[in-house]
Amino acid sequence: MLQGIRLKANPTDQQRLILSQWMGCARFIWNAKCDEHRYYSTYAKKNCPIGTFAPVDQKAAQFKSKELSPWLYHCPSQIIRNSAVNWYQTYQKHMKGICGKPKRKPKTDKGSVYLTKELFRFDVCEDGVTRLFIGTKTNNIGYLSFKSHRQFDEPKSIYIRKEAGHYFVSFCYDDGSDEPATDKDHFEYLKGASKEWLKRNVIGVDRGVAIPVHTGGNRYDFTDNQKASKEKRERHVKRLQRRLAKQKKGSNRRRETKNRIVRHHRKIANIRNDFCHKTSRKMVDSKAKVIIFEDLKTSNMTRKPKAKKDRSGKFISNKAKQKAGLNKAILNVGWHYLETYIRYKAAKAGKAVFKVPAHHTSQECANCSHTHPDNRKTQELFSCVNCGHVDNADRNASIVIKKRAINLLLDSGTELVGKGIPVLTKGRGAIRKTRKAKASFASGNETSKKKRTVTTAVAA
Repeated sequence: MLQGIRLKANPTDQQRLILSQWMGCARFIWNAKCDEHRYYSTYAKKNCPIGTFAPVDQKAAQFKSKELSPWLYHCPSQIIRNSAVNWYQTYQKHMKGICGKPKRKPKTDKGSVYLTKELFRFDVCEDGVTRLFIGTKTNNIGYLSFKSHRQFDEPKSIYIRKEAGHYFVSFCYDDGSDEPATDKDHFEYLKGASKEWLKRNVIGVDRGVAIPVHTGGNRYDFTDNQKASKEKRERHVKRLQRRLAKQKKGSNRRRETKNRIVRHHRKIANIRNDFCHKTSRKMVDSKAKVIIFEDLKTSNMTRKPKAKKDRSGKFISNKAKQKAGLNKAILNVGWHYLETYIRYKAAKAGKAVFKVPAHHTSQECANCSHTHPDNRKTQELFSCVNCGHVDNADRNASIVIKKRAINLLLDSGTELVGKGIPVLTKGRGAIRKTRKAKASFASGNETSKKKRTVTTAVAA
């Protein structure tokens, strides 16, 4: 089974300079491949026959020029090749629908460089310490100091990353353990389980803002020290941002202010990351064998509101300030990180993780399944208008998620869909009807277009 590890690196000043140059060269090749593909695509659309597409390859030799890009000759050729190969593999994943289209990378304080086997080696020195040598025989930075907090096997490739002035070495290696069961294996096993067994071994996870995580029986929140530290860092960030707005661009003091803002943001992110790791570990180590999330679309929930206009065309308030506060509160909890950490920890523990549709989980009663907006008039209290059931809103939602998952697992028409953590949904019969209806509607639109075209032609 593949195991990931991230080690803190401590390069010297000279090594920092060379690593930053290598990262810049890798970013230059990536952006050049993006620009080249966009140029060829535009040319093919305008000047080539229909069905002609831009070539997708992993060539990078055309970008090396002693007049236009002489700095590439000071970088190992393997790094240039790896950057082009990474772009090619990303585009292939995009064509398969796994990820998005490769985009240009801006120049920021973050960076990474991908090193294959010929660019590094782990040497065990005479004192018994394992050291990492970076580079080739003629172009290298020597031994890179890093902190090894656990034993690991030598990998085939590594990443060296830079984040806010800190450097890390990350890679994956095979720890020798058996591969975990797939989602389909878990699903087939749970389809044959009884309702009583599912009630004992399934927990629903409700994620919120006031209470970050609620599982019905337990609630997980930041500690008082973590909350106080986050508030303190946020106050510092606001004060430094006001100072940053008054300083001259390009000055040394403005650069120092930006670095201080980055350090405070990093500490806030560390607190959030610590909470997600500890919470995921407690949930995976619990007695539950199946963990159920609701299928939240966080990117859609945190979008900016669209501008609004009245009848005269004048812009009116769209409550963007309130929406920005809600978006910040949602992103400040780290819902996606919690999903990711629980997924890989549950895989190692042999436990299953699924999602269920999230519609009306906060308005549905866990006692009688009555759904109405008046059931939850406040953020904290849930009071059913049908049966009078009263409970904490987050606890009620977690029970609803659990019941919804059990009903789907017991239904013979349930199937798995989606990427990442799969979603439990009904069969495809309804989808066929919907597609058929859309097709007939589309044909009606095409007919109406033809009629409008003919009418316009006659009028002309």
